[in-house]
Amino acid sequence: MRSSNPIAVATNDSAQSQAAVLWAAQRAANAHLPLVILHVVDDRWTAEPVAFTGMLLEKGGELLETAAGRVRGTVLVEISTKVLEGGVAGALGKYSTKVSMLVVGSGAAHLGGSLTDRALQVAAAAKCPVAVIGDQEIEDRQGVVAGVDGSEEATQAVAFAAAEADREGQELTVVYAFRGPDRWIDSGALTEHLAQRIVDEEQVVLSETISGLAEDYPDLVVNKVLKTDKEPAAALVQAAGAARMLVVGSRGRGGFKRLLLGSTAHAVLTHLPCPTVITPVQRRKHKK
Repeated sequence: MRSSNPIAVATNDSAQSQAAVLWAAQRAANAHLPLVILHVVDDRWTAEPVAFTGMLLEKGGELLETAAGRVRGTVLVEISTKVLEGGVAGALGKYSTKVSMLVVGSGAAHLGGSLTDRALQVAAAAKCPVAVIGDQEIEDRQGVVAGVDGSEEATQAVAFAAAEADREGQELTVVYAFRGPDRWIDSGALTEHLAQRIVDEEQVVLSETISGLAEDYPDLVVNKVLKTDKEPAAALVQAAGAARMLVVGSRGRGGFKRLLLGSTAHAVLTHLPCPTVITPVQRRKHKK
């Protein structure tokens, strides 16, 4: 069921945050949802909490008004602002229970890579889908890409991606990547017949993951991609290079249950190819 909760976007007024605010505003307008622009004041380490925190809160409010002013008049969306206090990931994670999506910027470039510590922390803490927006050009991009691995979390990610692609009139590409057993064949540890059987079984997993989409979205074009020569994150980054959106589950079937963010989601966010949504694990209640 479609949520009526607002979309929230966090900003610190960096270039990536500004891109995130614009992306979130456009998405909220298209979905006919209100937009909440957030700024977190981390007051945990202030020596003089009353006076200094008051100044930080005032500056945070000014920053939010500047961010909202850039959007008002250009995107037709209802906008409100809110300053949160505490650690960034913790505050946004707590606030995420009130919204349908949380949007953050990817972070600043550093030493040839992308410094995305805050985005990673927020994606791990949030209870709703988290969209991470980089500084790539978004215009002229086509298609929605989803990563799968046979896990329940990946199936939920595909459901989100399918709804997104259908709503936007885009094609959906579902990518399942794993390292094939060729290296074992070369050493004589696995026969060629058994190696092909493993690939065939994984093809079945891919087909089963998307089996219900035709019924739910009869007009949706779904492309299946099985990659046996790349690690999942590398395959997804490559497949989503020109996409409008990449969707991955927060954790896959190979993840440790104690980890809030899986290795594939972590790797994708550190090599962000396009606007990327991390879908949270939705625990299913079992009847006693």
